[in-house]
Amino acid sequence: MNTRAIMEKIKTYDKIIIHRHVRPDPDAYGSQNGLAEIIKASFPSKKVYVVGEEEEWLTYFAVMDQVADSVFEDALVIVCDTANQERVSDQRFQNGKEIVKIDHHPNNDAYGDVLWVDTSASSTSEMIYTLYQEEKDQGLVLTDRGAFLLYAGIVGDTGRFLYPSASNRTFQIASELVEYNFDRTAMYRHMYKTNLKMARLKGYVLQNVEVTEAGVSHVKLSKDILQRFDVTANETSAIVGVLGDIEGMKAWAIFVEEDDVIRVRLRSNGPVINEIAAKYEGGGHPLASGAKIHSWDTVEDLLNDLEHVCAQK
Repeated sequence: MNTRAIMEKIKTYDKIIIHRHVRPDPDAYGSQNGLAEIIKASFPSKKVYVVGEEEEWLTYFAVMDQVADSVFEDALVIVCDTANQERVSDQRFQNGKEIVKIDHHPNNDAYGDVLWVDTSASSTSEMIYTLYQEEKDQGLVLTDRGAFLLYAGIVGDTGRFLYPSASNRTFQIASELVEYNFDRTAMYRHMYKTNLKMARLKGYVLQNVEVTEAGVSHVKLSKDILQRFDVTANETSAIVGVLGDIEGMKAWAIFVEEDDVIRVRLRSNGPVINEIAAKYEGGGHPLASGAKIHSWDTVEDLLNDLEHVCAQK
């Protein structure tokens, strides 16, 4: 994909609305708001909005705009870090005049008028920096705040550069971003701090994990458990990596009961799991995916599939 096509769309429109996925993470916020900062700094006369439901712990990075339905008329919509249309936060994205998709997940749902999908990128925030790099001769400007947002997104999606997705290019981009003026220490402190209730939930997870000989582990977090620890289903995303630190762990699943579905957070230290996620109404990266089931009776089926891929490794 030539970034020039995206650049031309940005130049053409006076109104630009930027979306990202539901249940956002730092890369969703970082890419969405980092791109918004770049466009605002580069073209001050344009009206640029960021939309989607608020995630309380991410308001440290940005606050969403409240946008009337009429704003979408004759607007360019850019959707960041969202593989499937159903996962776009604020479904009014379909009401824009044209849609641009920028994402690093497998392109199973090729929506939009202009698509840029790069599964080799560590994060969509990395892609937004690439857009800036390749099109800065067209007038793009990256501010300190924009650099802060993109760096946070990269850090979040690479697990502080520990995941295999962090490539040589990722480190090169990170080295350039840290030349900007922002407080990395404060950013890390905010992203990785743990409040008391989450610390107690981590303790529960470690005490109740079930592990198989093949290296598959899982924990079930029912609505009763969430209520006991006073945490929301969204907040459980912060503890998804806990089981991966256990010696011998190949893949793991955390089942989180919501009102109408059981959310499944899947992670792996090697075996490819996104095909399993796709089987259960989900998807994602080879080593980090999400799925959903509609009954606790389905847990064993999913775990058997995990067991099968781990036994082959």
